[in-house]
Amino acid sequence: MEDPALKSEQTLNPDLNVQKALLVALSWFLVIAVIIGAVYQLRLSDPYVRDVLHQEGDVSQGNAIFQLNCSGCHGTSGDGKVGPSLHRVAAHRSQVGLIYQITSGKTPPMPKFQASPQEMADLLEYLKTL
Repeated sequence: MEDPALKSEQTLNPDLNVQKALLVALSWFLVIAVIIGAVYQLRLSDPYVRDVLHQEGDVSQGNAIFQLNCSGCHGTSGDGKVGPSLHRVAAHRSQVGLIYQITSGKTPPMPKFQASPQEMADLLEYLKTL
């Protein structure tokens, strides 16, 4: 016996279902991209971040700051000990992301690191060499 709710001309269209699924996935992707962009812009509006990004970093100063504050956990060459390896970290994370990672202390056991804008610019410049 045939279901009266289904008419013979109503058939499921698998292509239509795939299109709907792709449209939903694309919509979610766009929503996530907009949120990430908004967070990035919000972080860029932070005066400290703007000051850091407008400074010219010095690699040798950055190395000295790294050795004093970071090498205990990340190793003298950034190879990692307690903390992860930092090799190519500047290629994988934005400078804004690195600033927040370093200053926030939100990834225990890494402590908050409060550096002047120039010191942070120097450290970021050094991280680019790892």
